[in-house]
Amino acid sequence: MKTSTPIKAIIWDMGGVLLRTENLQPRLNLAKKLGVTYSMLNELVFSSPTSLQAEAGQIPRSAHWQTVAQTLNLHDSEIEDFFLEWFSGDHCDYALVGYIKQLRLKFKTALLSNVWGEMREVVERNYEFLDAFDQTIFSYEVKLVKPDPRIYLLMIERLGVLAGEAVFIDDFEKNILGAQSVGINSILFQNSQQVRADLQKELELFV
Repeated sequence: MKTSTPIKAIIWDMGGVLLRTENLQPRLNLAKKLGVTYSMLNELVFSSPTSLQAEAGQIPRSAHWQTVAQTLNLHDSEIEDFFLEWFSGDHCDYALVGYIKQLRLKFKTALLSNVWGEMREVVERNYEFLDAFDQTIFSYEVKLVKPDPRIYLLMIERLGVLAGEAVFIDDFEKNILGAQSVGINSILFQNSQQVRADLQKELELFV
């Protein structure tokens, strides 16, 4: 989506963009082990009422995982193992992180992600990329969740830019539409190569 306003800030999603599930087999193995379908398990983890409440900062992450455990008849001692196995096929795209750090030399950069409570500490402990961003908003910390227009407005306020001066990148179309509803330019993430090419087209308008 082209704009006539010079871009000053680039806002990135985390899950599905920087952190991606490159190997689905561990999740498929879990579903088979527990005697449920993968789609049911994925819905329980990411789209159940407690998952959405944890993203909105209404309940702690541990409460969501307790509900997951109860639904699957897991003992308390098994929750952490489930969590680790579920995310064992996920990897950080550090090449993309490096690209973002290069962008930061000329543009403001930000991370805007829907995640459960306490996830900032999890990310800081397991990955090294938060230093690539001038601003970071995790949904549970502000009790707002994409695609609520207010979370995008909060981000551009913190960045000190106008909506038309920002580009937002996400892998969910509903989140892209949320950003566009407040005037933020947006790119739907499909893969790392595609997003770099699409972003370069936006930025080259003002070189």
